[in-house]
Amino acid sequence: MKQLFVPFLLFLLPLLTQAQTKAGGLVFDESGNPVPFANVVFAGSTEGTITNEDGRFYLQSDNTYDGLKVTFVGFQAKEVSLPQKVNYNLEITLQEETESLNEVVIYTGKQPKKNNPAIDILRKIWANKRSNGLNLVDQYQYDKYEKVEFDLNTIDSALINSKIFNKMEFIFDQMDTSRITGKTYLPIFINERSSQVFGDNVLGKEKEELEGNRNSGFSTNQTLIAFIQELYNDFNVYDNYLKFFDKSFVSPLSTTGIDTYNYVLSDSAYIENKWCYNIIYYPRRSNELTFKGDFWVNDTTWAIKDINLQVNKSANINWVKEIYIEQEFDVLNDSLFLITRDYFLSDFSLRKKEGSRGVYGKRTTLYDNYKFDKPLDESFYDERVTRYEEDVYTKPDAFWEDKRLEPLSKDEKGVYVMLDSLKKVPKFQRFYDVGSVLVSGYYEWDDANLDIGPVFSAFGFNDVEGLRIRGGARTYFDQNDPWRIEGFGAYGFKDKKFKFGLSGKVLLDHKARLILSGGYRQDVEQIAASLTTSTDVLGRNLASSSLVTVGNNDQLTSIKLANFAIEAEFLKNLVVRSDMSYRTLKSASPTFNLDYYTDFTQSEIKSEVKQAEFVLSAIYEPGKRTSGYGVERTVTNEWFPTIYFGYTKGVEGLLDSDFDYEKLQMSYRQPWRMGGLGTFSSTIEAGKTFGEVPLGLLSVVPGNQNLFSIYGTFPQLNYYEFITDTYATLHLEHNFGGRIFGRIPFLKKLNLREIIGFRGAWGSISDENQLINATNIDYIAPNKKPYYEYSVGIGNILKVLRIDFNFRGNYLDTPDARKFGITGALEFSF
Repeated sequence: MKQLFVPFLLFLLPLLTQAQTKAGGLVFDESGNPVPFANVVFAGSTEGTITNEDGRFYLQSDNTYDGLKVTFVGFQAKEVSLPQKVNYNLEITLQEETESLNEVVIYTGKQPKKNNPAIDILRKIWANKRSNGLNLVDQYQYDKYEKVEFDLNTIDSALINSKIFNKMEFIFDQMDTSRITGKTYLPIFINERSSQVFGDNVLGKEKEELEGNRNSGFSTNQTLIAFIQELYNDFNVYDNYLKFFDKSFVSPLSTTGIDTYNYVLSDSAYIENKWCYNIIYYPRRSNELTFKGDFWVNDTTWAIKDINLQVNKSANINWVKEIYIEQEFDVLNDSLFLITRDYFLSDFSLRKKEGSRGVYGKRTTLYDNYKFDKPLDESFYDERVTRYEEDVYTKPDAFWEDKRLEPLSKDEKGVYVMLDSLKKVPKFQRFYDVGSVLVSGYYEWDDANLDIGPVFSAFGFNDVEGLRIRGGARTYFDQNDPWRIEGFGAYGFKDKKFKFGLSGKVLLDHKARLILSGGYRQDVEQIAASLTTSTDVLGRNLASSSLVTVGNNDQLTSIKLANFAIEAEFLKNLVVRSDMSYRTLKSASPTFNLDYYTDFTQSEIKSEVKQAEFVLSAIYEPGKRTSGYGVERTVTNEWFPTIYFGYTKGVEGLLDSDFDYEKLQMSYRQPWRMGGLGTFSSTIEAGKTFGEVPLGLLSVVPGNQNLFSIYGTFPQLNYYEFITDTYATLHLEHNFGGRIFGRIPFLKKLNLREIIGFRGAWGSISDENQLINATNIDYIAPNKKPYYEYSVGIGNILKVLRIDFNFRGNYLDTPDARKFGITGALEFSF
């Protein structure tokens, strides 16, 4: 994905937020023990925070205050004066409240579920959450302004004096301190977005119309903008699970919250003439995807007025050291509480160790100008934006002065100016080029409008080609290119043969996304690694490599494939495609063949398959979101189903084609978020071939002799072990996300994740297809009983490694059957 590394690579621009009051320190009891989850607010305000597990706090305000108020149940309230604007390293001691209580109760451990007033209030929130906010109206509209900023944090002299910033020292001229964490930071990127949102609760539809978007240095890069949007998805704090960073966090307002959190009724006060209760919450167990924080709730509507959420530091999440969320709600009338401000801070870091350097990602979202009960035609919600509108990304300053719901600070405005200076530094451009290659896999040759690569395919190895080198390139002007040409060349040092491929595609109509494509490839391939027929001219699967395999990988096929296709997307995310292809298949190895008898008399054998095919297919992916408006688009999310139907017609005699047959295929793949139980993936495939065809055109149950875990294959099957013309397969995999290991004392700190899998296949092969088989492979199909495998795995080893232990369930007497095996994969996930 081009340029997604930018927020993390551009550690480069100054920004100084002139906060008026800053305070930080520790809260202790009289015995010197830290007091976790104590309320700390600026005196005379509702601006505050709570102490962490170690009793530490930091808060900051643009307003001027001269004191703090610290409260916690079981202790006397403590007011502390602030003699300066900046007050760090405060040490505050709370005294036990003995005079007004017969018994001192300090709420620091597990709280009772019965006779707890905080939980009584929580139940009232549940009962009324469907009667709050926008659910009360039939239709709604509002203005939405969003600002996303990335900052390099924990700036110190060692970083400033580092050689990496030689000739770029000017970026450190100004820095500031986070009001949440107390760390120094240096802004490196800012993105602004203004839109109007329309919704209809009767129709169950919502639409967001983007009016303007700009960022510091990459204003027209929709891929980067889409990445930011997906990274910070909107969520409803009333939902049971809050979903971001590919995780499902248990909301403190969840109906399962009683079993997940401790709740303490801490305070009550008037907020904007509404009497509200303050409730502190914190997790009952570590290592789970939970928060700590507090919220204010109204005493009549039981609607949330203010809430803050901070992810527990021991939560099983990678690359993110800190997550802090604030939401504010305003009362538009006596019963309508609507969100007006949402602040989200995340601290991305390789390590969670205190003091380690990282990158802040900060999103501020403001909502205004609410309007209700103005119905719009249903067609308005279904209308799609199909063309790139450059003026949306190039709005003048006057537009932003009008649309911003809060002004930029002086230094936020400076980000736009400073990046222009930075881009002129050659050293920065070199950083950019390296980052681009690492993220996209391509080197950008801007002068020629070409991308060279992918670099990760430059070298390979298998038993037929030996060492294989490959080079490729594609045209690239921007992500909205209406046409694209791509090609590659490869050479095997063992077979001493040159391979190549060339393809092109053009977008003829934006509204219908009518695309013509065509190409030709001549290559060596493992065709037994997938059930669904592919017409991808330049595709090549991982099974074709033999760097790490079990047994020989010599059953490879020399393929020549020419393909022409036309596709359209008349309905959103429903792509209908028609292909005409012509392929020739023959063995690439002397130890393997695709031989077949030309008739049932078995009097003549042919070793090469020539086949012309027409393919009609449809792919439906509801919920898929994409970036860009050109002939190629980038998918920006992953939690959507993929449904595929395909019909293939082989035509004998056309261009000297060998076989007349028909094939039907379907597949359904769905990833599922299971809340606190983790994530689940399911795939079903089925197909049938009508007519007599040789091995190269049959459906081979995909084995995997590779040591890499490849979803959709059977790791305990050898290539060509099961051959069918009618098949059905099932793949199930569940990742518990550390829910089990997180409760085992000696494992919980490792943040490992448990994975289980099940795979099954049923198939049959007709007598007619058996009779024309002249290969050195016996056709065996799992028709008497379904074949199955199961696996248990451990993920998140050192944050990047997954290991699966695979077990073969049956057909153990098959020659060369592998009963047990271990596969692994590199996985980079949150």
